[in-house]
Amino acid sequence: MPTPSANRDDDASYSEGGATVEAISAVTLVTADMVRAVRFYEALGFVRLCGGPEASFTSFAVGGNYLNLAAKTTATPLPAWGRVIFYVTDVDAFYDRATEAGLSPQFPPRNAEWGERYFHLSDPDGHELSFARPLRL
Repeated sequence: MPTPSANRDDDASYSEGGATVEAISAVTLVTADMVRAVRFYEALGFVRLCGGPEASFTSFAVGGNYLNLAAKTTATPLPAWGRVIFYVTDVDAFYDRATEAGLSPQFPPRNAEWGERYFHLSDPDGHELSFARPLRL
């Protein structure tokens, strides 16, 4: 069976049997409080495309992709979650934006051994967000 390679020169897609995964289009997070979640993401500068504080579904532009919020219903439990990683143009400036908006990142920006500068911030529902940028080596 073929295996994907993180170091391929052509692209990062993986194909088996003719079907190809090309990209992640969107990440959808479940929120217990849409008003609070929309306020949080807008404070970070995310651009809302549809929905809003009173909607059951809200979508934000993230480059050419999307971050969606879906309101929790009684049938939709808040799932356990890992981390969403967003590349930003300037990690330190983005950290300043977050703290100036009254948000509390888990730690100041730092350089990682894997070649990124980053910091983590949890959204109001506990979803961990990482804001990063590759380091120029």
